[in-house]
Formats: sequence, C-alpha cells, structure tokens
Amino acid sequence: MLWNDTTEKRTLAEEWGLIWRGVKLLNKMMPHFWLYQTLCTIAETFFPYFGLYMSAQMVNELAGDCDQRKLLQLAGITVLGGLLVSIAIKLLQSRRSLCDTFLHINHGAYLADVQNGFQYGHIEDPDIRLRRAEIQARINANGAGLINVKREVSSLLGNILGVVFSVSLTVSMFTMTAQGSYTGVPGFINSPVSAVVVVALILFNVVCSVKIAAARSIGQQRAVSKLAKENVSYFKFYRLWGADMIVFDLNPFVLEMLRNRLHPEWVAELEKVTIRYNFLSIMLNAVLNLCIFLFTAARAFIGVFGIGSFILYQGTTKRFIEAVSAVAAGIGRLRHNNQYLVSLYEYLDLPNDMYKGTLAVEKRDDIDYEIEFRDVSFRYPRSDSWALRHVSIRFRIGNKMAIVGENGSGKTTFIKLLCRLYDPTEGTILLNGIDISRYRYDEYMALFSVVFQDYKLLGFPLGENVAVRSDYDEAHVRDCLIRAGLGDKLAHLERDPAVKEKNALKRALSREYDAEAIELSGGEMQKTALARALYKDAPFVVLDEPTAALDPIAEAAVYENFNVLTKYKTAVFISHRLSSCRFCDSICVFDHGQLIQQGTHEALVADAGGKYSQLWHAQAKYYDKS
Repeated sequence: MLWNDTTEKRTLAEEWGLIWRGVKLLNKMMPHFWLYQTLCTIAETFFPYFGLYMSAQMVNELAGDCDQRKLLQLAGITVLGGLLVSIAIKLLQSRRSLCDTFLHINHGAYLADVQNGFQYGHIEDPDIRLRRAEIQARINANGAGLINVKREVSSLLGNILGVVFSVSLTVSMFTMTAQGSYTGVPGFINSPVSAVVVVALILFNVVCSVKIAAARSIGQQRAVSKLAKENVSYFKFYRLWGADMIVFDLNPFVLEMLRNRLHPEWVAELEKVTIRYNFLSIMLNAVLNLCIFLFTAARAFIGVFGIGSFILYQGTTKRFIEAVSAVAAGIGRLRHNNQYLVSLYEYLDLPNDMYKGTLAVEKRDDIDYEIEFRDVSFRYPRSDSWALRHVSIRFRIGNKMAIVGENGSGKTTFIKLLCRLYDPTEGTILLNGIDISRYRYDEYMALFSVVFQDYKLLGFPLGENVAVRSDYDEAHVRDCLIRAGLGDKLAHLERDPAVKEKNALKRALSREYDAEAIELSGGEMQKTALARALYKDAPFVVLDEPTAALDPIAEAAVYENFNVLTKYKTAVFISHRLSSCRFCDSICVFDHGQLIQQGTHEALVADAGGKYSQLWHAQAKYYDKS
C-alpha cells in the first residue's frame, strides 16, 4: 500500500538501489539535468568558501607584515575570482533552471508514456487506477517519489561538498600547534588531546543529527501521509467544478467534505513534530558551536594561528555543522521517500502479458481481409461472470455491420476483442484464417480506425486533433472534415472577421486557455472524432454510437453518406438507434453476452418473436403519430 506509514526493512544496498534507479530515470527524462545540476552545485558551494578563505588571508596579512603588494594580489584574486565564479554560477543556474522546467514537464510525460504501454486491462483495473491517483496525489502533496529524489539528491550533493570544503579548510586547525611550552589550560589547548576531544564532540553531533533527522522524517511522513491520502478525494471534487457547482449550489457541500478530510489535528501534529526535532537540532548545534568557538578563540589567543585564520575556522566549522546536519536530514528524507519509490516502481513495472506476435500483417492492394470470431467467450479479470459467451461470426472487407442490444449485452466487449484490447478467454479470433495474436500488435492495430463513445479531443489545433500529429496533410484533413459533415463549420470559422488566425485547422479547440480557440458543440466534436477515424484511412472503421450527440437531421445526413464515408471499408458500429441499422448489410443482436440473432433489418423485423423486432417496435412507437 502506498500509504503505509512504516518503512520496510531494507539493506543499505537496497536503499541505494532505489535512489540510484530514480537518479537514472530522471536522467532519462532530461539527459543533461544532472550535469548542469552538479556543475552548478559545485560552483554555488565553492563560492562562499572561496570568499572566506581569501578574506582570512587578507586579514592575516593585515595583522602581520601588511605587505601592500601581496595585499593587492590577494584583493585582485578575490575580486577577479569572485567575478568569474559569479558569472559561471549565473550561466549554470540559467541552464539548470531550463533543464529543471523541462524535467517537470517530461516527468508527467514519462508517466503517461509508461501508462500507454500498459495492457488495456491495467488501464481499466480500478485498483491500478487508484494507485495511479495515489501516486499523483502524493506528488501534489509534497513531491514524494522521483521529484523528491531530484530535490534531495541535489541538496545532498551540495551539503556533501560543503562538508568536503569545510574539512579541507578546517583540518589545519587541529594539526597546528603554537611554538613554546605551555602548561595548564593553555597547554591542554595546544596539545593534540584537545583536538581529539573537539573531533569527538563533532562526531557525537553527527550521530545525534542523523538520529534526530530520522525521527523527524518519520514523524513528518506520518503526518503528511494522512493529508496526502485525502488528496485523492480532492480530485473527485475537482471534477465537479463548473456549471454544476452553480446550478446545484454544490460549493457548500464540497467545502464541507474537504474540511472534514483536512483535519486541523494533522496540521498540528506536523507542526509539533517539526518544532520538537528542530529545537533538539538547534540546541545540539548551539552547544557544539560554543565549544568550537572557545577552542578556536583559545588557540588564536595562544598564537597557534592568526586572527584571519580564526575568522576562517569560525566560518568553516559553522558551515560544517550545518552541512552535516543537512546531510543527515537529507539521507533520512531519501530513506523514507524510498517507500514511495517502491510503490511508484511497482506501478511502472506492471507486466504486459499480452503476446505481441511476430507475423507481419499482409499488405493487400485489394484490402481483402476477413475477420472471424470462432466460439469466442470472454470474462473480465477478477470477474466470475461471462461478458461474452460462445460468439461465432464472420465478416469480410466492405461489409457494413451493426451491433445492437440492450445495455450490458456485450456490444462494447465485442469491439474491445475485435481491436485486441483484450484477448479472448476462450475461443479464437482470426484474420484471414490466422489467430490475430500471432500478428505483430502494432500492425494489427493499424488496421482499425475507432471512434469510441468516450472519445477524447485535445486542446491542440483542429488539424492536429484530426491527424493526431503535428506534421499532417492539410488537404486530407480538410477532406475528412468535409466528409464528416463539418464543411460549413470550417468555412464559417475561416470567414470570421474577429479572428486573426483564418486557417481554422491551426486554431486550438476549447477556449479555456485561448480566446480565439474553436468552440464545438457536442455533435461537432463527434464529427471531428469521425474525421479523425477517416484520416487514418484504415480498412476497418469501428464506430461506437457515432451519432449519439447529433440531432435527427444531422444523423440522417451522416447515414445518407454512410456508404460514401466507408467506401471499400468494413464498418462496424454500435448503435441504440435501430433506424440506423437499415443502412447495414448485416445486424448482430447481442443479449446477455450472446449473439442471439443475425441478419438484415427486414429479416429481423419480420421475426416477430425475436429480440430485434421487440427493440424496433419499442422505439418505433415514439415516432408513430397517435
């Protein structure tokens, strides 16, 4: 479960493996991100240490020989070096920011691309869809998963470099001793023993920082997990926003439900955890800073090093303590982020068990294809009931076939099997006498143009919606739109004097983000989806309720041109309006998952005891004059 508050027992290698996979995935999404992130982090971390070191050298020189030539050299190095590093930082930050923007875009695109590679059963599986919603909710809540890997690894890299730079500049503080003989407290301060004690205190602080960071991370994750889990509910309410919110006055209801889920005690718990462990960390660091300050001040007092070095060591040790605490906290956050990476990887690694086949689909000039369902039965995963049972049917290219029946009779399931979104549970589907599972999946899918009842149009230009690509044949797109019944709409759009873009194909759909976008009615959107199917120019055209959103006049026009639209193609369509079936060569009547009748409209109507005749007369009475 994604929302498990406990961290699984994993070895250090396993923990690192999860993080490393995330790093590689991010690099796959944006190949140059880590390069610019690393270079920029090195420059950003180096800059303050460079300033500290050069300032210390100048103070030492001022307090010592005060050689003007050397002071000028140090000042020149400080100014010029600082300028060069600043320029490098700005250039790298600009490039990193651009990569970071594209990385966030590509992150969403990558998840969508992986999902597109799932077998269709995963997409319809409610448990898997819930997991996807939970993953997105967690990302929106606090960026858990890959976004956290990017953030925390980048931060960790900077803090580790901070530790390295601090140690390299501070190590001399422990190795240097003053000349002469000292006794008592000065003697202790000048001895290696005092250095060992301070190093031990620093190591103790490191251990405590790691434990505090781990405890704080666990507490914060538990509090945030409760909040993030309820983000799934938020998405349900988000879909209500719009006219329904006003017409049904849903706003009070939605706000009440959201407030019931965003309990204040969770926020209080998060605040309590954060304050408690931050206080412990601050107090621990304050004690260590005091010890180091007294140690460095005493060593400077007895002459171990100069005043400039004292300033340097004060700055570097403070940065060291901060960096160590940050490293500990970052490791803790990465470790607890791993439980969400596990859930994400399980989602990304969902197996696609559908056999893709190896045979090439025969490219025929006469597009002479024959489909046969041979005793096909099917039930959905984790279902005990049969959606289809013992269906046998054969149809050739050029046939116009209608699939009719009441809701739940198996019509859409038949289409899903035909398009090989699922494989039959029993029986075989054949293309030209060969099991369709043996054909290459992509080549078999290329045979079909489908307009599903829940088709989707995107907020991209009209031409791209029809062609489903940016480089399209404009003349062919226009022809398909005209054949689908949108010729007058196209001409009207291009005559509109209020619009700058006269080429309607280049205008976006939906005015949600573009004031000059095209607003289509439900029927016009359905015609656009039909134009998309025509543009693909596949030998099989499958239409699921192709005229559901059309008015009777527009519906009649579509069916009058139906044979022209699908000339030389096999057309299979689902319809609840039986009047449309008169245009078809064959009608298949489904009932409770079984094919119970097949024939022409006239023959089926004549069968007074048949299901089709019952459905026909049930609809016809609404059109008869009383």
